[in-house]
Amino acid sequence: MARGRVRVAASILNADLGNLAREIRRVDRAGVDRIHLDVMDGHFVPNLTFGAATIAALRRVTKLPFDAHLMISEPSRYVGGFIEAGCDSITIHVEVEEPIEPTLRTIREAGRAAGLSLRPGTSLEALEPYRDLLDIVLVMTVEPGFGGQSFMREPARKLLDARRLVDHRPWSGELHVDGGVSRETAEYIGSLGADVLVVGSALFRKGADPARETRLVRSLAEEGFADAFHGARPPAPKDRWVKVTSLPREIGADVVRAIESEGVPVIFLRGEGRVAPDGARDHDLLVPIAAEPIVRERWAAMIQATERLADAHHAARVAAVAAADGEPLATAGGRRADP
Repeated sequence: MARGRVRVAASILNADLGNLAREIRRVDRAGVDRIHLDVMDGHFVPNLTFGAATIAALRRVTKLPFDAHLMISEPSRYVGGFIEAGCDSITIHVEVEEPIEPTLRTIREAGRAAGLSLRPGTSLEALEPYRDLLDIVLVMTVEPGFGGQSFMREPARKLLDARRLVDHRPWSGELHVDGGVSRETAEYIGSLGADVLVVGSALFRKGADPARETRLVRSLAEEGFADAFHGARPPAPKDRWVKVTSLPREIGADVVRAIESEGVPVIFLRGEGRVAPDGARDHDLLVPIAAEPIVRERWAAMIQATERLADAHHAARVAAVAAADGEPLATAGGRRADP
């Protein structure tokens, strides 16, 4: 897991296409966070790349997430193949001349993140009708079709307003930027609030050190974000997990189901706190740091009621064990406070 907030996606468009497995392994070792796959059909954009069969063959090369960017005219015809190939997120273009909503639903119903991308000249308003179906907004800062183009600063400014399109998914919604991303542009991009920077030529150009480029892009984008949004303090990683409460496993299960039913990911595992007389230890309920305020507000009453129930059950078990042993009633042992 990468440190910090910003994620780097390695675009293999400018990699050695004759040795893609080797190239992916190389950027995997370099510390990138995911692999970005530019799929082009020669119609929507004036270039041809690869399809689902190639992606399926590459899936066994790495455990990194696969992020597919479909620059094709009819994504509805082919999206099933990219899901089967193992893509973890799939982004299509809002400019395609076919219904968009069914394709986004297909992606999400398969358990994958769904995104919409827009060309530099397309307004963010074009994405508004699909807001509730978006996990990803991808802002293009070059004209799609070819790698190695120069970064366009003005289209990148859409990122500042694009956050509203994914703010209903504070723990999972992402803003991606693709086109001309390098150490020279990363700080500016970070200052606009991007979450994922797609880096291509800078990683694969002759003589490049992918590990060094990845570190530079990530750290400069982090600095840009911190200066613009965070009072120059390092921002917390979006994928950091924080503890909301600790509960016995059987009592906490209902709370976990309630939170997960709203799409919030939950980890519920044995913690280091209170131990019951039978040796069972309370489980810690963790959520992504971006979801913590919502969880604490929306489920406050349920969490507090469940904590009281857990305390009463624990006290009753302690009392029963003490009575069976013929010992004086011991203190039941309170809830361990978080540091």
